[in-house]
Amino acid sequence: MRYCPQCGHAVNMTIPAGDNRERAVCPSCEFIDYDNPRLITGTIPLYKGKVLLCRRNIEPRLGFWTLPAGFMENQETTSEGALRETLEESGSVAICKQAFSMISIPRINQIHLFYIAELEKDDFHATEESSEVALFDLNDIPWEELAFSSVSKTLELFIKDHQNNHYGFHEATIHFNCGSE
Repeated sequence: MRYCPQCGHAVNMTIPAGDNRERAVCPSCEFIDYDNPRLITGTIPLYKGKVLLCRRNIEPRLGFWTLPAGFMENQETTSEGALRETLEESGSVAICKQAFSMISIPRINQIHLFYIAELEKDDFHATEESSEVALFDLNDIPWEELAFSSVSKTLELFIKDHQNNHYGFHEATIHFNCGSE
């Protein structure tokens, strides 16, 4: 940010009083820009023991498989955002069962929150955001074609919990130097 969104004055990068990190501060109206992490919400959609994956029809990672997920919108809960993204990316109506994984990715200022969800029926289709949507047996997940490390981590945790017949809540952090997130 170079200019204040409130008054248009050039901002300075400084540590505001009582804060501990540098932020864009307007010397004219004293507006402080708190640039905080973005929340991505999504689901692990299940139907008859299979997981629904979407082949991305948009960047980043065009052509790779992913769980349906995207940026949470204002005025919605995390589960509402996850279900909206599932509908937008797969055409499917799902029901959230439980929060499953929360993955912090500090390098890109994102937090990914996935819910276990159940599809009401096997009604799904390609959308503007997904060129293909398909159910996969847990033994047939296309690991080498997954779009994001957060999706891989979430599916690994899900399969482990599935094998133990107990689904917990998992928190993880992904650190990487260069990558596809």
